[in-house]
Amino acid sequence: MALHLSRRDYLGLMAAAPGFMAAGPATAAGGAADRERRMRWWHQAKFGMFIHWGLYSVLGRHEWVMEIEGIPVAEYEKLADQFNPKPNAARYWAKLARQAGQKYMVMTTKHHEGFCLFHSQYTDYCAPKRACGRDLVKEYVEAARAEGLRVGFYYSLMDWHHPDGARCAEDEAARKRFVAYIHGQIRELMTNYGKIDILWYDVAWPLDAKGWESERMNKMVFELQPDIIVNNRNRLEGDFSTPEQRIQAAKGKAWEACMTMNDSWGYHAADDAWKSPKTIVRNLITCARQGGNYLLNIGPRADGSVPEESVKILGSVGRWMARNGDTIYGADPCQVWQAKCCSFTRKGKTLYVQSHFWPGETLAIAGLRCKVLSVKMHATGQPVKFEQDEFRVRCFGLPPAAPDDPVTTLDFECDAEPTQDMLYVRRNRPRRGV
Repeated sequence: MALHLSRRDYLGLMAAAPGFMAAGPATAAGGAADRERRMRWWHQAKFGMFIHWGLYSVLGRHEWVMEIEGIPVAEYEKLADQFNPKPNAARYWAKLARQAGQKYMVMTTKHHEGFCLFHSQYTDYCAPKRACGRDLVKEYVEAARAEGLRVGFYYSLMDWHHPDGARCAEDEAARKRFVAYIHGQIRELMTNYGKIDILWYDVAWPLDAKGWESERMNKMVFELQPDIIVNNRNRLEGDFSTPEQRIQAAKGKAWEACMTMNDSWGYHAADDAWKSPKTIVRNLITCARQGGNYLLNIGPRADGSVPEESVKILGSVGRWMARNGDTIYGADPCQVWQAKCCSFTRKGKTLYVQSHFWPGETLAIAGLRCKVLSVKMHATGQPVKFEQDEFRVRCFGLPPAAPDDPVTTLDFECDAEPTQDMLYVRRNRPRRGV
């Protein structure tokens, strides 16, 4: 039955398996103040691009195809002789990310299949030593920097190709060999490409933090890259948590929701379950409202080209961000949340009312516990007529059809941080016959 589990379900099973360790503290030099310094840009950025790219893109049947279809290592290895993408494909990705309003990129340097997109002294199973003949991570780093984007490396601890990748859980000699291999490759990534902004670990099966020697791993990373931020998937707490395919705020902790545009991370030729631009924008707004980031994935083909539907979606999102990005970047957590037609973000005393289901000429928000001083259309600055009583703010004289696509923003300037109390409305709003 495990053959068709989603990655989220698979991780749930792994969490229940022997050898799983709950998250512990990260190892960093400067404590909370240093973490705040390192993460300041990331909290401002809000929106990033995830890139899943590897040998699985040759087959075009999902990034877990090796495991899902039970492909033997010797058979799967042959894909490395077919994987020869066009030079500098990452330049197009980086331009696409910048135009979409994304501020950073995170690319798979090695996924679970074990094939490295970077030059490694520890294996010949890497792009520069096979058909490709080039360091694809180097091309990616240069492309991201050329577009002014922050650079992140994804690295899977789990490895289906390495002979010790599974038996390390039961064989101490295998564990030591495998951990030396993993630590060595992480050192290469942290040493050979200049300043790196994010290290995004993934799937720590089959070891716990002690088995991975994760404290030593992180210590090495911070010594080599003192400004880097790391996630929580090497069994330590890390700098931020990583809810996958869902938006789930982490109380008192930085977090980033990572999501696909269809149902697959890697290129899947038949996966047509595309999210609409409106859904993507609403997800981004929700992440920003709750104080988190949104890492949105593309799965390039083997030649490095991006599926046309991904390009179309990102283009629509980018046009919206060009008009409304200032309501997202650096947004503060927002305590206003309930309205069937709207989502919300906030900066200081300004509430951004993001209407995803345009109500027509009248828009009302109930339960605001602050005085609204003015309302205007965000994209044009045009003033909006409104009235406010104890229970609601009501805007009127609006255009019958939504003036922006896929979401229209109104700016509510308030006399204090906007908050909402729907229980007050429910209990106190006068009702007919009561």
